[in-house]
Amino acid sequence: MLLPLRWIMERTFSWMESYRRMTIDYERSSNSAEAMLYVSFYQILPKKLRQ
Repeated sequence: MLLPLRWIMERTFSWMESYRRMTIDYERSSNSAEAMLYVSFYQILPKKLRQ
């Protein structure tokens, strides 16, 4: 059961690496870092759902 969960996390991190702002910690606060995470996923998920 651990192998599929690991694969899901690795796939998610690879999607995040395509966003430059998420690869380096540019944010000063954890709230803005979390907001950028949501923004990037709002852009990623519709593309993945269409496939």
